[in-house]
Amino acid sequence: MQPVHVAGFVEELQGRVSAPTVKLQLAALRMLFDWLVIGQAMPTNPATSVRGPRHSVKKGKTPVLTADEARDLLESIKTGPVIGLRDRALIALMTYTFARVGAAAEKMRVEDVYVQGRRTWVRLHEKGGKRHEMPCHHKLDEYLHAYIDAAGIEKDMKGWLFRTTEGQSGQLTDRPMRQADVYRMIRRRAADAGIMTRIGCHTFRATGITEYLRNGGKLEIAQQMANHESARTTGLYDRRNDQVSLDEVERILI
Repeated sequence: MQPVHVAGFVEELQGRVSAPTVKLQLAALRMLFDWLVIGQAMPTNPATSVRGPRHSVKKGKTPVLTADEARDLLESIKTGPVIGLRDRALIALMTYTFARVGAAAEKMRVEDVYVQGRRTWVRLHEKGGKRHEMPCHHKLDEYLHAYIDAAGIEKDMKGWLFRTTEGQSGQLTDRPMRQADVYRMIRRRAADAGIMTRIGCHTFRATGITEYLRNGGKLEIAQQMANHESARTTGLYDRRNDQVSLDEVERILI
């Protein structure tokens, strides 16, 4: 396949699908041809010289909550049952540490909540096997220990931190929650709190970053806290301008 043929394929795609999809398809082609070159099936990569469409995303699409909505959600969870304490602790963890749901729910063990320098810390297991450690906000500290104590798992250091329940019994199992479990829990809790925004697992990461920046936090520090490689990625979660736009729209006094 010659470069012109790859370019023609890209041009054809541009007429049918969005720019991000074209860029994704082109990246897949480059990886395929790289593999063929390494295997000596082809002398050169014909997709190397082909340029995809220019596409720059400056704002993420993740729905976010206001500080009041996030607070209402946490406070609306009934914490009598241990499942309520679990859900409150997990939502707070994703909000106050900007953690991805995979790092928070699917990989954390009890030993990943620990004390250092008289302060509770959490250890997150991020993409690519990276470990990311964060001190706990005082509310997160309270919520985590309330859950761990009520669940009676403080000595099961190698056990999963956020566990599924056995049917409708409310009894915790020894299995970790998966992303699908967390999503269903979030949708249920949001409905109970009267939140109409269609939030998901990533909402709390975006909400935490936005509120941190809104209250004077620095983008480069938010990048470190979120464990992003680039500040530009962190900036996609900054939704402070949403509030500015809303305030301006309300100036239309008709």
